[in-house]
Amino acid sequence: MTKTDPAFEQALAVGRPPNIKKLFPNSRALIVSGKAVDRGMIKKGHAMTIAANSRNSFVLRGALMAAQRANAAIILEIARSESNYCDVSMWNIARQADQAANELGITVPVAIHADHYGIKKPGDVAEAKVEIPTLFEAGITSIAIDASHLPDADNLIANLELAPFVPSWAGYETEVGEIKGKDGLSTPEEALFLIKGLNANGLHPDWIALNNGTTHGIEASGNGIQVELTARIHEALAPYGISGAQHGTSGNSSEKLREIAARTATTKANVATALQMISWGVAVNDYGNAIMDAAGNFIKEPDKGISPELWEQMVAYADGKALKAGDYKKLNCAFEHKLLAQPTAVRERMSGAVAEFVSWLLTDVFNAADTAPLCIDALTTAGSYDLGPKADRIENPADWTREKIAARAAGMHCDKGPEGDFDD
Repeated sequence: MTKTDPAFEQALAVGRPPNIKKLFPNSRALIVSGKAVDRGMIKKGHAMTIAANSRNSFVLRGALMAAQRANAAIILEIARSESNYCDVSMWNIARQADQAANELGITVPVAIHADHYGIKKPGDVAEAKVEIPTLFEAGITSIAIDASHLPDADNLIANLELAPFVPSWAGYETEVGEIKGKDGLSTPEEALFLIKGLNANGLHPDWIALNNGTTHGIEASGNGIQVELTARIHEALAPYGISGAQHGTSGNSSEKLREIAARTATTKANVATALQMISWGVAVNDYGNAIMDAAGNFIKEPDKGISPELWEQMVAYADGKALKAGDYKKLNCAFEHKLLAQPTAVRERMSGAVAEFVSWLLTDVFNAADTAPLCIDALTTAGSYDLGPKADRIENPADWTREKIAARAAGMHCDKGPEGDFDD
């Protein structure tokens, strides 16, 4: 796909949502709704794209470069919690993506996703009603309403209360079950409860995230994605037109990720920790996990990522703050200015390493290559940035009043597992 391709020109004219057109009136970057990216994956079949967690600008640039190389539609994302410890935030990621896409000549469709907009207690809903509109004003085109920390009834009600603040054209992800590994695995009953209740109220999420056996950050258990469970839940949800959002891909082998693409309805796969480590030059294995030495320290690869001197500074800072391996993510904000001050050759190899890894994922693992034209075709065929829902309302609203939601939830038998803080 080139900038002179008629299909690209048409998609640029009709496919950019109104907030993107307002923010970037002269842009040639094809920033689209998450719905469009999802439709491109569905059209190809058994394909999922990366939702590249852009904790630093080098990951963001590398992911865009990889998508162009693979001719794949992708998603750039940042979580609400990460906006507290990364210079890339939910309020500036669209601006950074637009600038980089124009500079790099990117022509593939790119969605900008606010991941894990966490609702951990009912009182968070009031704040979210104020904050969520500001995200779309800042260029977000897709959002995950994550109230999975709440009981099932409260999760559903939080989604219902916040839905009016998400534009109808935007990508919409919901979540059932905290992402915490082998404990508190999601069930078809829980997923159906959430999706049926939303459907009855005229809401049609594009994705659902499950606790299907993965964790965020560095995966230590080795259990990984439960493919059979995921396939069973997705099959139960098929009448509602829901795609899967796979969280916690770091810590799963490439073969397991190929299987999740081939055997489930997953179209979105979040990758975070692996990309951060690769941009720094830390050695990772096929699972996307950082490789540790005998003393439990990260292995910094020579002539990759940042300079040895800067890495030593980062390690010393982490030691001084008593940061564990999984907390190295908190170095992003503290060192972003020093990362940007690295020589050109160093900065380019940081983004280049991310591009190489993401390109491999898109083409050889996720089956996302050549999905960009399919995404563009969805937009040009519709003649609009708003592709609408993938399913009709099939549930009776009278069966899903607040009173009946509470009664239905009381009759469910679910193992939520231990409490935890699994929010990014």
